[in-house]
Amino acid sequence: MQYYTVKDYVELLETRGMLLEADVEGAQDHVIRTLTYNSKEAGADTLFICKGAAFKLAYLREALERGAVCYISEKAFDLERQVPCILVKDIREAMSVLANFFYNRPWEDLVVTGIGGTKGKSTSAYYMKAVVDDYMAAQGKKESAVISSIDIYDGKSRVESHITTPEAVELQQHLRNALDCGIEYAQMEVSSQALKYHRVDDMRFDAAIFLNISEDHISPIEHKDFEDYFTSKMRMFAKADRAFVNLDADYIDRILTYAKDAKEFYTFSTKKPEADFYAYNIRKDGHETLFFVKCADFDEEFVLTMPGLFNVENALGVIAAATKLGIPREYIHSGLKRARSSGRMELYASKDKTKIAIVDYAHNKLSFEKLFSSMKEEYPDYDIISIFGCPGGKALIRRRDLGTVAGQYAKKVYLVAEDPGYEPVADISADIAQYVKAQNCPYEMIEDRGEAIKAAIESSQGKTLFLITGKGAETRQKYGSDYLDCPSDVDYVKKYLTEYDERAEGK
Repeated sequence: MQYYTVKDYVELLETRGMLLEADVEGAQDHVIRTLTYNSKEAGADTLFICKGAAFKLAYLREALERGAVCYISEKAFDLERQVPCILVKDIREAMSVLANFFYNRPWEDLVVTGIGGTKGKSTSAYYMKAVVDDYMAAQGKKESAVISSIDIYDGKSRVESHITTPEAVELQQHLRNALDCGIEYAQMEVSSQALKYHRVDDMRFDAAIFLNISEDHISPIEHKDFEDYFTSKMRMFAKADRAFVNLDADYIDRILTYAKDAKEFYTFSTKKPEADFYAYNIRKDGHETLFFVKCADFDEEFVLTMPGLFNVENALGVIAAATKLGIPREYIHSGLKRARSSGRMELYASKDKTKIAIVDYAHNKLSFEKLFSSMKEEYPDYDIISIFGCPGGKALIRRRDLGTVAGQYAKKVYLVAEDPGYEPVADISADIAQYVKAQNCPYEMIEDRGEAIKAAIESSQGKTLFLITGKGAETRQKYGSDYLDCPSDVDYVKKYLTEYDERAEGK
């Protein structure tokens, strides 16, 4: 990887029209070998970024103590000594430019698929990964990279995620790691926040899949209204060489006007035969979902083994993208058939099959509606028990939407903690509860997710389907600004279904 001097960064920002002023006397020829906004990562040869509403002067001081040679900010700081600094108009816009420059634009040498939409991004990312990985394995090559709301794999590490799309510095670092490890393909979720706050500026996607949109992430710290959310999502198309659009999405006429910003775009649908990729004859056969796909190149059957009829549209977008990226069809078939995503539509059942638990990341109105309606169709003779919560301080509209949907479908709802942050869990649960109650559905508020899952299983009668949503396989809960270790919903389900089996067997 090529490294650049402080002077090179100043000239870059000036060329891009982002520079306010630079005072880098004595540091112009210093080569930058670390770019970060985390003061604990700073060392010699570091360009330190002062960014974010939570930025504190103490962070800059720590970075300088650790050896940072220059800082970049929207304003100069009064420090104990003269420190080289670069001032920019918008630090978030500048971050993407800086990150791409520092990491030598790694995405140019990868095949990157970006996935956008309100629901289904992580499932689609792992469908695409399974397809690509089968293709790579057949050639003796490395598995692909993935950047998702579930986890991140870049060839050097595999870590649990905290946000959907990382900040530009981490994003380009992950892509650089992938490239340095000999990886050829990468899949990534592209959030509305990433598009709004410039995390994916200065890069392009070989393929961009757009799944759907509904009202979400509306809050003082996210999007002020739906229009802001919608237009942020639409920015992905201008970054796409090939875009793939779900014709069944709400607001499709508006979406298609933005899709024209891509170099080329294709459509897919489970309802409209005129789509470039049309799925039909969708049906269940045991635990498998079968469907045909018709396009200009083929008309044949595909199989999914991940539960949920709604996953057909996620798979269809991947089939379209993989086809146009030139991935042979045999690997599209094999990848989709084996595809799994940890914590996504994971099914567990008691030995007598009277208790079935689905663990899923569903966390907004669209994903709830798809999940509950699909499970009601697939398990018509099972009562539904819903266990979920909402995050603290953001996406406030979810409390109404999720409470209403769960209340309409469930026999009972358990309201639990789900990354409450600084907001009391009791307050969040009480806010959701009013909407559950409005549907004449009984509810219980139990903060601890494990205790709620235990209570739900132990008190259930007859055939019961437990929909445990929001956290999936995550092993941390956010309280305040800290992420606290905890068992996952998968761990809890396995434990308490085993206890149920033992009681049923009289052990």
